[in-house]
Amino acid sequence: MGTKLLFPTLWDFCTMPMSLWGRQVYHFWWHWTQAAICSGYHAIVSQEIIDLSIYSPSNSSTSKIVSCNSTLCGQTQCPSANSNCPYNVSYISSNTSSTGILVEDILHLITDDDQQKAVDTPITFGCGQIQTGIFLEGAAPNGLFGLGIENISVPSTLARNGLASNSFALCFGRDGVGRISFGNNGSSDQRETPFNIRQLHPTYNISITQITVGQNSSELEFSAIFDSGTSFTSLRDPAYTFISESFDSQIKEKRYTSDPQLPFDYCYYLSANQTSPVIPDVNLTMKGGDTYFLNNPTVKIVPTQDFYCLALLKSEVNIDIIGQNFMTGYQIVFDRERMVLGWKDSNCYNDQTSNNLPISP
Repeated sequence: MGTKLLFPTLWDFCTMPMSLWGRQVYHFWWHWTQAAICSGYHAIVSQEIIDLSIYSPSNSSTSKIVSCNSTLCGQTQCPSANSNCPYNVSYISSNTSSTGILVEDILHLITDDDQQKAVDTPITFGCGQIQTGIFLEGAAPNGLFGLGIENISVPSTLARNGLASNSFALCFGRDGVGRISFGNNGSSDQRETPFNIRQLHPTYNISITQITVGQNSSELEFSAIFDSGTSFTSLRDPAYTFISESFDSQIKEKRYTSDPQLPFDYCYYLSANQTSPVIPDVNLTMKGGDTYFLNNPTVKIVPTQDFYCLALLKSEVNIDIIGQNFMTGYQIVFDRERMVLGWKDSNCYNDQTSNNLPISP
């Protein structure tokens, strides 16, 4: 499917292959950024100093600071219409936030066809000046790429500018690499479930109607957010307890004594010469009846890798989140035109057969 390109994390030199008008989709191998780091500092992770990539509006000839009178500002506490538009985002993680101003700059794209035509499009993003919480501990050190439903996100901007249909797909490979493709509406044989869209702060929220863990099944019904920006899935009770205890009851390996530094409650020793665990199948039945099979709900603990854990966290807030680890092995389609979530098995290397719809007028 055309050139695949490593995606740098700084806006003023990132280039990605893409296609226009529904002929093909564009994709890149990710790192990603939409809330860029705009103040200079280092992050220290496990005694390793990481030099952060700093976006500087003054060093970009195409950078424009968004004013309070912009339709994308959405702030009610601006000093005046011509003031810089501020933003402040608080995250679920304890004491984690990002504060700064909104900035517009050019995202450089390349069509994913024989012509490889260069396409430039303005993107609005948060220029972070004050970061707190896990952002100071190495989480998303170069920023976050905005993929949400609201107007300021990259997919919304591309659709609004007529560059791609209002849909995108993420692919999470089993080996840790992935792919993102804008304008990708998935395929006719993918499984699907509808989004539950709220008017205030809309998210990619779906409904789960049943959980099956090996021989155990429960008719639990609850909603959860598919969040590609969260590494590990976190669920509230009773779903958390049902999955964890059902999983534990069907594991033959010896339970690993809890380590206070581990975030997971259910861990097990690997037997001698055992390279991978034998675990029960875990399936989620989605609203509409399609089944979502978890390809690998466990994680090996490094550096020793002599034990593994059920990679499921108990939610400490009133939200259920399906994180990246439960998306492994799938192409996940966020179809914002039909308002459905789609999924299909994928290794993220082979070209995908997808429906690339024309741009809506």
